[in-house]
Amino acid sequence: MSQPTTQRIAPLENTGAWQTVCDQQDLVSNSGVVVWLDGAQVALFYLPGAEGQTLYAIDNHDPQSGANVIGRGLIGSIKGDLVVASPIYKQHFRLEDGSCLEYPQQRLRVWPVRLNGGRVEVGAV
Repeated sequence: MSQPTTQRIAPLENTGAWQTVCDQQDLVSNSGVVVWLDGAQVALFYLPGAEGQTLYAIDNHDPQSGANVIGRGLIGSIKGDLVVASPIYKQHFRLEDGSCLEYPQQRLRVWPVRLNGGRVEVGAV
């Protein structure tokens, strides 16, 4: 059995560091999985067939219901924007910036995220 190696985490443009949260094989295509990052539940959405960005990291906490359920939401597209629908009240949040289409005062936090050598890394800000 080989010893684990320590991997140096590259800095993220003056805002923090990249943190490995899971392996790419832990992701579910066209669906969400939830990881823990510095005290927050982060929903990861992996869309391998999408043009451009294929991985998104967004807050798992639904501000309207107060439940941690966004990672179980349905992914879709509204007027060209990729969105996730909250499973409780069905409001839609843009994956790109976390804004809510139905309630502009609601917004979910988003994190920079990337695939790096088979690992999923989220930018800690």
